[in-house]
Amino acid sequence: MREEKRVADSITTQVQIIMEKDINGAHRLFGGQLLEWIDVVAAVVARRHCQREVTTAAIDNLQFRAPAELGSTLFLEGRLTHVGHTSMEVRVDSFTEDLMGVRTLINRAYLVLVALDDLGHPIRVPGLRLETEEERLEWKGGERRRSLRGQRRKENF
Repeated sequence: MREEKRVADSITTQVQIIMEKDINGAHRLFGGQLLEWIDVVAAVVARRHCQREVTTAAIDNLQFRAPAELGSTLFLEGRLTHVGHTSMEVRVDSFTEDLMGVRTLINRAYLVLVALDDLGHPIRVPGLRLETEEERLEWKGGERRRSLRGQRRKENF
């Protein structure tokens, strides 16, 4: 039987303060900087789950909902939403927090990462034990996104 791990076992949070070096010409967080932080959080989530090196295979969905301003505190939280045989889908939510502690969701991203063996080849990952209704809903969403990725792959290649 395939080993399973809980979603909670690999949840990862990263905190940043948006500095001058992180902003664009409009004095807002540069999207590329946010993407780098999102990719790192997703990789840590995936590595914790499979206990292997991983590589990012796809950034499936990246939605900018609100800007992040210079000096804001930024929270990124990653969690597994779906696993296949060798791949893992990770959702990373990014929030700003003002000085009064009010959080605003600014971004939600879904990434697909693949576990690698010592030779850099894909390797089987543990299953995912779903414990809450939210986790079951995310799993169903992950199945839909996986199907759409497969359709797009066929169309583009």
